[in-house]
Parts: sequence; structure tokens; C-alpha cells
Amino acid sequence: MNHEEFNININGMAHVILTVSQFDVARDFYCKLLPYFGMKLIHNGPDFCYHVGARTAIGIRKCDQEFDGERFQQYRVGLHHLCLRSRTREDVDKTARLITKLGAKIIRGPEQREWAPGYYYVLFEDPDGIRIEVNHIPGAGLLKEGESFGFEEDYIRVEGEDFIRRN
Repeated sequence: MNHEEFNININGMAHVILTVSQFDVARDFYCKLLPYFGMKLIHNGPDFCYHVGARTAIGIRKCDQEFDGERFQQYRVGLHHLCLRSRTREDVDKTARLITKLGAKIIRGPEQREWAPGYYYVLFEDPDGIRIEVNHIPGAGLLKEGESFGFEEDYIRVEGEDFIRRN
């Protein structure tokens, strides 16, 4: 296949739609959170709400009735987590303070990791347990010539558990 023939210029991610089992609780959470991320509520219906801004959009969709009460499982087929990029480390810290005020559960951070040079992030859960990350990577990050992607052991699971590096 000719690479040049199919060279497509993607310009970011247009939107992500998250299906939730606790729609009213999730809508309330996202309607409080997303305006702080520079997103505006565009649609607020009985089964779907949609925020646009910050060069993307996030929609919250009510699940079918048969899935009511289910919670997000990070290692099932589908979404692992959603990550939004911030412009500064301070924005990551502000996110951690905001989500604490909103009552969200912080999984990790804010902290720095070696996944990319200067990788700084906070990882938290929405009311259905969907994991959301806000990170900051200074400069070109992994696109800088000669940079590498973290540690291989960070992405290994053994018998349903994350592999823990033994130093």
C-alpha cells in the first residue's frame, strides 16, 4: 500500500462519548467539571449531554436499561482511560484540587512519571469509575529526537494484576 496515497492529516480528537450507568449523577459531575476545562455545555437532554471546547468535546450518554448499575472495568475490551493534555503542571495541580472539591476519587497523583520527559499527571474516576487523566508534558515530549517511551514493565499484567517492577 502506498503511504503517500493515504497520508491523512488528523488534527486532534473531535469528541469522546462516555456511556454511563448513573446518568443523572454523571451529568451533574461533568457539568461541574468540564466548564473548568474550557468546555461549554451545548446539549443537555434526558439521555445525553455534550460539552464542546478546548479543541475537543465530551459527551455523556445514558446506558441501556439492561446495564444499569454496572461500573467501568478498565481492562475489559473498550476504553482503558481518557487523557486530556493540559498546558502547564499548575493546571494538573488545579485539576487535582477541583476534583477533590467535586468528591471524585483520585487514583494517582499529581505526580511525575518516566513515561515521557517531564510527564506530570493526575488520574481520577468519574461516578461510574471511568478513569480520566489530565497530564502535562513539556516541549516536544516523545516526539523529540532520541526520546523513548517509559519502561516496558509499566505495561505488563500478570494474572489480572499490574506487574510491579522490583528494584
